Amino acid sequence: MNDDRTHRAVSVDGTEIAGRVYGHGPPLVLVHGGLGDDLSWGPLVPYLTEYFSCYTMSTRGRGLSVEPSEPDYSLDRLVQDVVAFVESIGEPVGLVGYSLGGALALGATAHSAAISALAVYEPAVFEAHSDADPSRVDDMAARLGEAVAEERLVDAALAMVEAVLTDAERVALAGSGVFEAWSSNVLVALQEAEQASTSQAPSPTDPSLLACIKVPVLYLRGTSTPTGWYVDGARQVAEHVHDVRSVEITGAGHFAPILHPRPIADELVRFFTESTAVADELRP
Repeated sequence: MNDDRTHRAVSVDGTEIAGRVYGHGPPLVLVHGGLGDDLSWGPLVPYLTEYFSCYTMSTRGRGLSVEPSEPDYSLDRLVQDVVAFVESIGEPVGLVGYSLGGALALGATAHSAAISALAVYEPAVFEAHSDADPSRVDDMAARLGEAVAEERLVDAALAMVEAVLTDAERVALAGSGVFEAWSSNVLVALQEAEQASTSQAPSPTDPSLLACIKVPVLYLRGTSTPTGWYVDGARQVAEHVHDVRSVEITGAGHFAPILHPRPIADELVRFFTESTAVADELRP
C-alpha cells in the first residue's frame, strides 16, 4: 500500500473528512469500525487494488479527518460524513462498511443516490436483539471506565471489543499492534457511544431507513463470532432491504477483515464486479 493519495471532502457542518486512496479502477469507499480509522483496512486493501480505487476514509476526529469545531459525534453526523465523502468523488461508488462502519454505510446508502452497491461485514444493527450477558456488560463497562480514568487506553481498547473477540483473535491481535493503534481513537469512540445512547433520532439501521435502500446489498458475517447479534442483524436487514445477499465466511470471527482478509476480499470482488456489470446492462 505505497501508492496512496489523499482525497478530502467537507461534511454538512464544515468538518473536513479525508482518506487515503489506493489502486486504480471503479471507486470503492471503505468505512472503518468503531475503533478504527483509514489505516485499519491495511490487511484487506492489497487484495482489492487490482480491481478498484479504494478510498479508505476516516470519520471525524480520526486518521486524516479533522475534529469538528463543536463536539458533535452523533450517528447522524457520522452518516453525513460518509455521504459527503462518497458524493465528493463525483461518480457512482461501491461502499463497504465494517461493524459500526457497516451501520453508517447502511444509513448513507439510504440517503445518497451516489452509491451503486453496498457490502457490510457484521454491521452494528442497533434494532437487532443482543444476547449479551448483562453481568458481563457491566464488568466490561467497569473495566473500561477504570482504564480510561487511569489513561490506560490500550487496555480500554481491548475492553471495548472483548465481547466480540474469539480466543484465537485475542492472541493474534495482541501481537499485531492493533490495540496500540486503536488506543488513539478510544476517546472519540466513547463520545460517539455516549451521544448515540442519548439521541432521540432514528438510528442508521432503523427499519424505515433500511426500506429506502434500493441498491444490491451483500451482508457478510463470520461463523465464529461469539455473539448472535450479527445473525439477528442479518435477519433484520433481510427483512427490510429489498435486494440482500447473505454470505457466511466459514471459521471467521468479527475481526476477519484484519486477520483473514482474503476470503472477504474474494466475496467483495465477486459482488461488486457483478453489480457493476448489471448496472452497465441497465444503463440506457
